[in-house]
Amino acid sequence: MEKIVIIGTGPAGLTAAVYAARGDLAPLVVEGIQPGGQLTTTTDVENYPGFPEGVNGTMLMTKMKEQAERFGARFVNDEVTASAFGRRPFRLTLSRGAAIEAATVVIATGASALYLDIDSVQALRGKGVSACATCDGAFYRDVPVAVVGGGDTAAEEALFLTRFASTVTVIHRRDELRASPIMADRVLAHPKIEVLWDHVVDALMDVEQNRVTAVRVKNVKTGALAELPIEGLFMGIGHKPNTDAFRGEIEMDERGFIKTDGRTRTSVAGVFAAGDVQDPVYRQAVTAAGTGCAASLEAEWFLGAQET
Repeated sequence: MEKIVIIGTGPAGLTAAVYAARGDLAPLVVEGIQPGGQLTTTTDVENYPGFPEGVNGTMLMTKMKEQAERFGARFVNDEVTASAFGRRPFRLTLSRGAAIEAATVVIATGASALYLDIDSVQALRGKGVSACATCDGAFYRDVPVAVVGGGDTAAEEALFLTRFASTVTVIHRRDELRASPIMADRVLAHPKIEVLWDHVVDALMDVEQNRVTAVRVKNVKTGALAELPIEGLFMGIGHKPNTDAFRGEIEMDERGFIKTDGRTRTSVAGVFAAGDVQDPVYRQAVTAAGTGCAASLEAEWFLGAQET
């Protein structure tokens, strides 16, 4: 039986692994379907402390993994597909059929940003297509950008982007925003923001240049097509927490984010959650790392209490 199993290898999971390994817990880390997490899709990270010139997202995650390995963390390249938290030891089932028993578990599987189902959108992620204005907005100073969506997420992205972009176009398929009234009012009143009502993104243009130069939009009522010159396209259509493997075993909110107690403790004693999987608000690498540290310490304290 493992003392601690950490699920996920983004900033939360790898920070938890560093702390658990230094605490002599010999953590086993299940890397997940996307080792390194969302940061591996980001070319430059400029807001992570300690890197005044910025750092490549993949490089940052690689260094975090090396740090955890240095202290004795072990890694398995697999994905957790099912869990049983009803009794101890906890049981985790991997995609290849193997099972792991653990005294404590840290869930750090993150949340996946929702992207438009358009091939060129996927191809240009990190090259003009983003789902995080806070992460990437500074790369779009004095150029036009667009945000897809009409809820609070899209409103927040659009308002943040006004700090950098020359103009921000909100592309929304309906004729009114779904955002909360205060957020909608702020969007509609901002001089840099224009809302393109009743439109969807139909295609990205000039994808052969390997960057976003424009989008083709379609009026959902008339079918008319138009081209909108932009250099950045931001997804504001929400995130899906990666929690399918834990459904029915642990308390979640209506969106699937794991509920914690204001720290990292979940509804099951001995199971902890860190990073975006329990944080629908901040979704930053540095906050994820902080909760990864906290979850690992909580697990260490939990194990210590069981031994006394």
